[in-house]
Amino acid sequence: MRQLNLGDVVRALDGLYPPDTAQSWDRVGLVTGDPTQPVTRIHFAVDPTMAVVEEARALGADLLVTHHPLLLRGIHGVATTTAKGATVTSLIVGDVALYVAHTNADVADPGVNDALAAACGLTDVGPLAEVEGQPLGRLGRLPSPMTLAEFTQALYAALPAAAGGLRVAGPPDASVETVAVMGGAGDDMFEHVRASGADVYVTADLRHHPVLEAREEARGGTPYLVDAGHWATESLWLEGAAQRVVDALAGQGHDASTVDTHISTLRTDPWDFVVGAEPAPSAPGGTS
Repeated sequence: MRQLNLGDVVRALDGLYPPDTAQSWDRVGLVTGDPTQPVTRIHFAVDPTMAVVEEARALGADLLVTHHPLLLRGIHGVATTTAKGATVTSLIVGDVALYVAHTNADVADPGVNDALAAACGLTDVGPLAEVEGQPLGRLGRLPSPMTLAEFTQALYAALPAAAGGLRVAGPPDASVETVAVMGGAGDDMFEHVRASGADVYVTADLRHHPVLEAREEARGGTPYLVDAGHWATESLWLEGAAQRVVDALAGQGHDASTVDTHISTLRTDPWDFVVGAEPAPSAPGGTS
């Protein structure tokens, strides 16, 4: 059996996360690398930062798979005087290919949003909305109703630790059962969330004006909002994606035992600490 190469892995990734299911503005797929180069180690991360690339090189990875694109917007040079240029140069010099699965991983089943729905403890999970012909976000139910404070405290425990924690808009003692989720930035989905009848919406990167308007529209009621952090809500996908790639390679007849997968240990959330945040409210019968 011949040695596994980048082209084989790209075919597996494209099968799991078809590039044509990405949103029209997105940039996904193979960014750097030679399809004929051998692959024995694949490194998975949310962001293709300089530190993540150095981590991949130090581990001897042949391929870096990230959720976020490196070159989403046009650039006019890759000199090392810029961060993106330094990143591209490091990938090429280190002989590390880069593959991106972004909104095509969001809409995949299972994908980014399924991992977030699982962290929320949801059952009866289905699409939140159809956007550009693709099922974006997820909607599900908790096994039984709980207060907003109980739900967000449980979610905080299920997510990887990040400096920003969770920001919550809504009364802590409000009862919630139906939950909408959208990993990463999701304040453009408020209309779909309202139409879904969700009690609470879990997403990230929520800005002042859209949130204020959404709470005004809700008149203090549902949907309540949870900003759980961009990196935290999307990093949940990595472990499952790595296993699915290995399974897909085996399904294509390749010897998947020749490839090693590794999940980045770097927290690429850009925030380092928070000063003066309001403490979480106490859950009924518990402590804050």
